Amino acid sequence: MTLALGIDFGTSGVRAVVINSQLEIVAEADLSFPANINSTDLSRLPLVWQQSLFAVLEKISKLIRQQVTRIAIDGTSSTVMLCDRQGSILGIPLLYNDDRAQELVKQISLKAPANHLVISATSSLSKLLWLHANYGNSPDYYLLHQADWLGFLLHQQLGLSDYHNALKLGYDVVNLRYPQWLLDYLAELKFTGHLPQVLAPGQVVGNICQEVLDRFHLPPECQVCAGTTDSIAAFLASGAKTPGEAVTSLGSTLVIKLLSTNFVEDVGYGIYSHRLGDLWLVGGASNTGGAVLRHYFSDRELTLLSQEINPGIPSQLDYYPLLKPGDRFPTNDPQLLPRISPIPAQQAEFLHGLLESMACIEAQGYQLLRELGATPVHQIYTAGGGAHNPTWTAIRHRRLQVPVTKSRHTAAAYGTAKLALESFSTKP
Repeated sequence: MTLALGIDFGTSGVRAVVINSQLEIVAEADLSFPANINSTDLSRLPLVWQQSLFAVLEKISKLIRQQVTRIAIDGTSSTVMLCDRQGSILGIPLLYNDDRAQELVKQISLKAPANHLVISATSSLSKLLWLHANYGNSPDYYLLHQADWLGFLLHQQLGLSDYHNALKLGYDVVNLRYPQWLLDYLAELKFTGHLPQVLAPGQVVGNICQEVLDRFHLPPECQVCAGTTDSIAAFLASGAKTPGEAVTSLGSTLVIKLLSTNFVEDVGYGIYSHRLGDLWLVGGASNTGGAVLRHYFSDRELTLLSQEINPGIPSQLDYYPLLKPGDRFPTNDPQLLPRISPIPAQQAEFLHGLLESMACIEAQGYQLLRELGATPVHQIYTAGGGAHNPTWTAIRHRRLQVPVTKSRHTAAAYGTAKLALESFSTKP
């Protein structure tokens, strides 16, 4: 039997899922990182990641591991580090939300095209320049993303990445190359490191190294594939694969990702496109979502009050639910004030207004993507905690006017296992 293993490195832990050729889960394992590890000593993180990678492999039974022939890993987007030619980390890794490179953003904006995705303190390029300034003393080093380095621990080939992780580094996913402006800019800075060679997500990198193969009793034909980011892996897990299919993630915020035949980008709205084979995964995120709901209601209250709502009758309350001012998508206004008044005496009526308003924001988001040239949505899968609320689902279906269903699989590790098994992407 051919089995594929997907490993997801999130913000709080690691999860592994093994699937067979029928896309059925045959094994799962997970573990949490030590408490506060992401906010205390960043220099400890690589060792924690390495130990977690091997520990989660150990938790899968030997019988299953002996049948795994493909492995892929996803990591958090724009988590990067420098390493030497032996793969040892130089200095510290910078996490996805690390914005210590603020002072470099203006410098980057003078070199990058207007409104480019890299013009952000949390972009991989900003972090590369900060790491270069602080730890780039070695004349020969590599920039790697989290998924790249973890993959290296399995296949021992340095300097490889995928075009999902490389997007925020400035890689041109339309023409599948580093743009000349980026190469010229790094030459001006006397950059002596190595940008990663970029592969298609899911493309086979090579066989697993002998040490790991022996330690975990993997078959000799076991291969490691180029990885992806955690958010794209979660999209792949949903089962969406044709233009017009989309995933709305109803977590703390509201995030939509739509599969499109057309490339769409508008940085003003936080919209950009990831390549997915010959298609484009267009995304946007609003600050509304579950965090607002949990500010007013407990999980139990959300469940009980939702049962009192008739989702077929629109709420007359007109809200824009935010915890603090500012949103980029689908309304681009950093000063946008939360609009959550009047608050009715009946809690169920108040919740109805919040759910209705969030569904309206979601519908506006998909409409904006269409106006910008994306394929019109015709099917929406739902992930995140909000996917479990049937009342909210019914309200969204009425607002969106397309089928809305819960994703059968929501674990990013499942999507990464599918990537390894099916190679969703085409080779560059």
